[in-house]
Amino acid sequence: MKTLTFLLLLAACTALPASARNPRSQREPIATQETLDETPAAAPVLGTDEENGQTAAGQSAEETAQPTPHTRTNDLTLGFTAEQADSLVAEWRERQRSHSFNDFVNTYVSFDTAPRSNVPDSVYTKRLLALVSPVQLPYNQIVRSYIDRYVEPGRSDVARILGMSQYYFPFIEEELIKAGLPVELRALPIIESALLPAVISRAGAAGLWQFMPSTGRSYGLEVNSLVDERCDPIRSTQAAIRYLKDLYRIYKEWSLAIAAYNCGPGNVNKALARAGENCRSFWDIYDYLPRETRGYVPAFIGASYVYSYHRNHGIEPDAAPIPLSVDTLCINRLMHFGQIASTIDIPMETLRQLNPQYKLDIIPATAKSYTLVLPQRKIAQYIAHEQEIMAKDSMYLKEYINPANLDKKRAEMANTIHVVKKGDTLGAIARKYHVTTTQIMRWNDLKNAHKLSIGQKLRIERR
Repeated sequence: MKTLTFLLLLAACTALPASARNPRSQREPIATQETLDETPAAAPVLGTDEENGQTAAGQSAEETAQPTPHTRTNDLTLGFTAEQADSLVAEWRERQRSHSFNDFVNTYVSFDTAPRSNVPDSVYTKRLLALVSPVQLPYNQIVRSYIDRYVEPGRSDVARILGMSQYYFPFIEEELIKAGLPVELRALPIIESALLPAVISRAGAAGLWQFMPSTGRSYGLEVNSLVDERCDPIRSTQAAIRYLKDLYRIYKEWSLAIAAYNCGPGNVNKALARAGENCRSFWDIYDYLPRETRGYVPAFIGASYVYSYHRNHGIEPDAAPIPLSVDTLCINRLMHFGQIASTIDIPMETLRQLNPQYKLDIIPATAKSYTLVLPQRKIAQYIAHEQEIMAKDSMYLKEYINPANLDKKRAEMANTIHVVKKGDTLGAIARKYHVTTTQIMRWNDLKNAHKLSIGQKLRIERR
């Protein structure tokens, strides 16, 4: 019966206007304990059928009118368990995130009937002009080449990135807005990491925002054998925003600040000096920048374009592979992910996806507390079993206390060998290990993404 009531409430919350869903908005007096004691409590009616006089529970209106003085329903929980309440909140947040993504496209992006292939320059120019932003998004043939790469038919990584953006972009945008920076800077992690928070470059940069260890530490990120906050989506986003603000204070122009984010302010300063006076933007110093940086701002413009206009090219986002509704707990004891996964229904891979900053699946909360991100639906379950989870510390942590075991575990997590099976594609393998097809090709010296053989061994570099 509670399950039926829960579903009816969820349907009612979706159908009712905001004022009906939130009685406080009508400024009704808040009930005090005295008024609750004086007024007989009646069970909440979730829905009625006016035509036949039946309530949602199948009782007649006359039967429902009879007072039940000995039964009182908590006015805040409506009789739901903690897990049911978490599930309701998760449903609301997931719908909110999904709708906000679709509403952005439907409300602010024009869908036109221009051909998907061989789009005229005038159409690209018009679309970019429509994305009014403090970050200039000019159009030229260099920019076009990057847009064409993103919208190229068959590029599954763009659909994956769009799906992942439904999880990462809401809090990235929130942090940008709090800092007073343009929300269009959300596209930077697309070109930095393809929205893969645990990815590490050949040069040693890590995380969504690809911080080098020294830069990460200088902006307050913890980087050691067990924790790498460069891979923490929230902490690294906050650090990246501070870094971007510092760069903008130097150059007072966003294309130069974005270029400096890629190659460092020293290289931008040298390019400005060589280009001479009256250089005001990235395009003025284009020829004097390092080769990889010349494509950085055009790639940023291309990523901003495809995020907004993917539907104009027939690209739809994949379903996000991680829960869209999450919550955070504070952990103040040493803990291994295995303690959680073996006690409540959360796969180890989900714990790693939501908490990529913990390099060996260990939360080293000995001298200070750390955060643990869990799916919203599992928060109450975790709290209910917290003592049982904590009691398993000796079982899961004894092998990590010895430094030799730590080195062994670190080596195991550094690389993985995938043996190609029948039906495998490079894109599917990349999604399985949360890396990109380009990375797999580079790690294995592959020249053709479509030529795999059964039994072939592919090296996947992990953290």
